[in-house]
Amino acid sequence: MARIVVIGAGLGAMAAAARLAVAGHTVTVYEKTSTYGGAVGRFERDGFAFDTGPGLLHLPAVYRDLFVKTGKEPLEECVALTQVDPAARHVFADGTRVDLPNASRAGTVAALDAALGAGAGERWGDFLVRAREAWDRTRRPLLEEPQPADPAPLAREPYPALKAGLLRRPTTTLAQVGARELRDPRLVALLDSYAWSYGFDPAAAPASAAVLPYMEQTFGSWYVGGGLRALADAVYERCRKRRVEFVFDAPVVEVVEKDGRAAGVRLAGGETVEAEHVVSGAPVPALHRDRVVAGGRGGDRPGHQALGTGRVTVCLALRGAREADAVHRTVVHASGDLPTVTVLRPDDPGLRPDGDHESITVTATVGTGGGQDWNALAARMLTAAESAVPGLAGRLLWQHVRTPDDTLHDTGVAEVPGPALAGAGGRCLPAANVSPLPGLHFAGGWAHPGGGLAHAGMSGALVAGLIVEGADFRGSR
Repeated sequence: MARIVVIGAGLGAMAAAARLAVAGHTVTVYEKTSTYGGAVGRFERDGFAFDTGPGLLHLPAVYRDLFVKTGKEPLEECVALTQVDPAARHVFADGTRVDLPNASRAGTVAALDAALGAGAGERWGDFLVRAREAWDRTRRPLLEEPQPADPAPLAREPYPALKAGLLRRPTTTLAQVGARELRDPRLVALLDSYAWSYGFDPAAAPASAAVLPYMEQTFGSWYVGGGLRALADAVYERCRKRRVEFVFDAPVVEVVEKDGRAAGVRLAGGETVEAEHVVSGAPVPALHRDRVVAGGRGGDRPGHQALGTGRVTVCLALRGAREADAVHRTVVHASGDLPTVTVLRPDDPGLRPDGDHESITVTATVGTGGGQDWNALAARMLTAAESAVPGLAGRLLWQHVRTPDDTLHDTGVAEVPGPALAGAGGRCLPAANVSPLPGLHFAGGWAHPGGGLAHAGMSGALVAGLIVEGADFRGSR
C-alpha cells in the first residue's frame, strides 16, 4: 500500500482521505489553517453560532455513500438530517410571496398557480421536464464518472431549449431560457435566483444551469442539526477513526517532482514529505498562482471555473424568539437598489444562547473585482431581509460581516466555485481529477465533478477510486 499526502482539509479532500485510508493506504493531511472544513466554517460569539459557508445540504446521498463505504455507522447516526419544508419562501419585487414545498413537483406547480396566477405552475413544470432531460444527459459524465480524455462532447449544450423567432435562434444562456419559456418576470426571477445562489450570472450561465432548480426541487433540501459545520465535524471524525493523520498550520508550498511525477510535498518550514501520490484539495487556481504546482502544468484550464463572484454573509444575533410561523429559508428578490438575498433562520437550539434569542444569516452573491463598500452592501442586505424577518432592525443585538476577503483567507481564493455544467464551450467544466503531472490528483470544489458541498464529496470519491485502481496517467486528460 502507498503513502499518500493530501493537501488541504476541505470536505472533498477529507472524503478522499477517508476512502483511501479504508483501502489500506497511509494518509496524512496537511492543512495550512488551524482547522478542517475549508469553506464549511463556523463563527461563534456570545452563545450564538453561524455557518459561514453553505447552510443547506443537497444530494445527501453522496455523504450517505461516503459513510457506508468508510465505516459501520451510517450518516444518520453521525449527524441529524431534517428535510426543510417549505424548501423556500420567495418574496418577489412586487410583494408577491410563495412557499415552495420540498421535493414535490405537484406541490410546487399548485403553489405557483395559487400565488402567481393560473398557468404559472404549468410553465414552470414544463421547464422542469426539459431540465430533467439535461440532467439525464449529463448526470453520469459530470457527477459519477472520471472526466473523459476528450471532454469536447460535454462542451455542447444539453438543454433542449425551445426555439424562438423567425430565425429559430438557439437558446444559449439561462437568462434566455427564462425570457422565452417562463415569461412571467416573477418566474424569471425564481429561475435567476438558483443561478445566483451558485455564483452564476444568469446572463452568462449556460442553459444547462436549468439542472440546478431541477436538482433541488427533485432531491430536496436538508438541514444538518448544529449547522453544516456538524457535517464537517463528522467527516473529520470518520477520517480519524480510519487513522488518517492531520497536521494543521502546515502550509504546502510545493509539490515535489522526481523522475517526472509527484513524489511528495515541501512544507513552509522547509520539510520535505515523500509520498507515492499527492491529492490536492486546494483550489486549483491557487495552486498555480502560488506555484505550489510548477507553472505551465495547468493545461488549458488551470482555473477556468473562476466565475468572478463570491459571497457576502451577514451573521445576525437577534433578541426575541423566532416566531412560530417562520420558515427556514427565504429568498428576497432584488427590488430597486436592494440585492437578492437568502435569509436562513434555522430553528436550532444549538445555534443560540436560549429560546429568547435567534441566530440568522443573510447572504448575497457579489462580484469579487474589488472596490466594494462591504458595510454599505451589508446595510442594503439587512433592509432587504426585513421582508423575511419581522422587526429585524429593532431585534438586532450585533452583526458580523464576512466578505470575499474572508473567503480568500480561509480557502486561498476569494471566489466560490460554481458546480460543473455542460455547454458554454466547456467553460464550466472543472479541472480533471487527474492532473498533467503523474501522481498528482485534484479533489474538492474546484475539481471534477466540481462545485458545491455534495459535489466536493463526489470528487473525493472519484480521486480515491482512481488511486485505488492503480491509475497512473501521463499527460492531461
